[in-house]
Amino acid sequence: MTSGRFASSISTALRHPGVIALIVAGVTIAAMLIVDHGPWSRAKTQPAHVAMYATTGEAARAAGATVLPTKAKSPIEPVRPGPKTSPTVNPVTP
Repeated sequence: MTSGRFASSISTALRHPGVIALIVAGVTIAAMLIVDHGPWSRAKTQPAHVAMYATTGEAARAAGATVLPTKAKSPIEPVRPGPKTSPTVNPVTP
Protein backbone atom coordinates (compact mmCIF):
# COMPACT_ATOMS: atom_id res chain seq x y z
CA MET A 1 0.00 0.00 0.00
CA THR A 2 2.80 2.44 0.80
CA SER A 3 4.58 1.77 -2.50
CA GLY A 4 1.45 2.89 -4.37
CA ARG A 5 1.38 6.19 -2.50
CA PHE A 6 5.11 6.67 -3.07
CA ALA A 7 4.77 6.12 -6.82
CA SER A 8 1.83 8.48 -6.91
CA SER A 9 3.74 11.20 -5.05
CA ILE A 10 6.74 10.83 -7.39
CA SER A 11 4.43 11.07 -10.37
CA THR A 12 2.84 14.29 -9.11
CA ALA A 13 6.23 15.73 -8.11
CA LEU A 14 7.64 15.17 -11.59
CA ARG A 15 4.76 17.17 -13.07
CA HIS A 16 5.70 20.25 -11.05
CA PRO A 17 6.89 23.12 -13.33
CA GLY A 18 10.04 23.65 -11.29
CA VAL A 19 11.09 20.01 -11.65
CA ILE A 20 10.36 20.09 -15.37
CA ALA A 21 12.47 23.26 -15.71
CA LEU A 22 15.37 21.62 -13.85
CA ILE A 23 15.22 18.55 -16.09
CA VAL A 24 15.17 20.69 -19.25
CA ALA A 25 18.07 22.80 -17.93
CA GLY A 26 20.11 19.71 -17.11
CA VAL A 27 19.58 18.18 -20.55
CA THR A 28 20.41 21.51 -22.21
CA ILE A 29 23.64 21.97 -20.25
CA ALA A 30 24.69 18.40 -21.03
CA ALA A 31 24.00 18.96 -24.74
CA MET A 32 26.01 22.21 -24.75
CA LEU A 33 28.96 20.53 -23.06
CA ILE A 34 28.93 17.71 -25.60
CA VAL A 35 28.72 20.10 -28.56
CA ASP A 36 31.26 22.66 -27.29
CA HIS A 37 33.88 20.22 -26.04
CA GLY A 38 33.67 17.44 -28.57
CA PRO A 39 36.54 16.36 -30.83
CA TRP A 40 34.97 18.26 -33.74
CA SER A 41 35.44 21.65 -32.05
CA ARG A 42 39.25 21.49 -31.88
CA ALA A 43 41.30 24.15 -33.63
CA LYS A 44 42.28 23.04 -37.08
CA THR A 45 45.81 23.83 -38.21
CA GLN A 46 46.20 25.35 -41.64
CA PRO A 47 48.89 24.49 -44.16
CA ALA A 48 51.61 27.10 -44.65
CA HIS A 49 50.37 28.27 -48.06
CA VAL A 50 46.92 29.04 -46.56
CA ALA A 51 48.08 30.62 -43.30
CA MET A 52 50.68 32.85 -45.01
CA TYR A 53 48.17 35.52 -46.08
CA ALA A 54 46.03 37.39 -43.58
CA THR A 55 43.76 39.15 -46.08
CA THR A 56 42.26 38.41 -49.45
CA GLY A 57 44.17 41.36 -50.93
CA GLU A 58 47.51 39.89 -49.85
CA ALA A 59 46.64 36.54 -51.36
CA ALA A 60 45.52 38.18 -54.61
CA ARG A 61 48.71 40.22 -54.88
CA ALA A 62 50.81 37.11 -54.22
CA ALA A 63 49.00 35.36 -57.07
CA GLY A 64 49.84 38.26 -59.40
CA ALA A 65 46.46 39.99 -59.47
CA THR A 66 46.08 43.76 -59.34
CA VAL A 67 43.87 44.99 -56.50
CA LEU A 68 42.14 48.25 -57.36
CA PRO A 69 39.85 50.30 -55.13
CA THR A 70 36.26 50.68 -56.22
CA LYS A 71 35.04 53.94 -57.65
CA ALA A 72 33.51 56.25 -55.09
CA LYS A 73 30.36 56.98 -57.10
CA SER A 74 28.48 54.94 -59.63
CA PRO A 75 28.23 56.59 -63.04
CA ILE A 76 24.50 55.87 -63.19
CA GLU A 77 23.73 57.25 -59.73
CA PRO A 78 21.36 60.27 -59.99
CA VAL A 79 22.22 63.63 -58.51
CA ARG A 80 20.81 63.98 -55.03
CA PRO A 81 18.00 66.54 -54.84
CA GLY A 82 18.15 69.36 -52.32
CA PRO A 83 21.01 71.39 -50.91
CA LYS A 84 24.49 69.96 -50.63
CA THR A 85 25.63 68.77 -47.23
CA SER A 86 28.82 69.86 -45.53
CA PRO A 87 31.89 67.61 -45.85
CA THR A 88 32.58 65.08 -43.13
CA VAL A 89 34.78 66.17 -40.26
CA ASN A 90 37.03 63.10 -40.31
CA PRO A 91 37.01 61.65 -43.81
CA VAL A 92 38.07 58.04 -44.06
CA THR A 93 40.94 57.55 -46.48
CA PRO A 94 41.58 54.06 -47.88
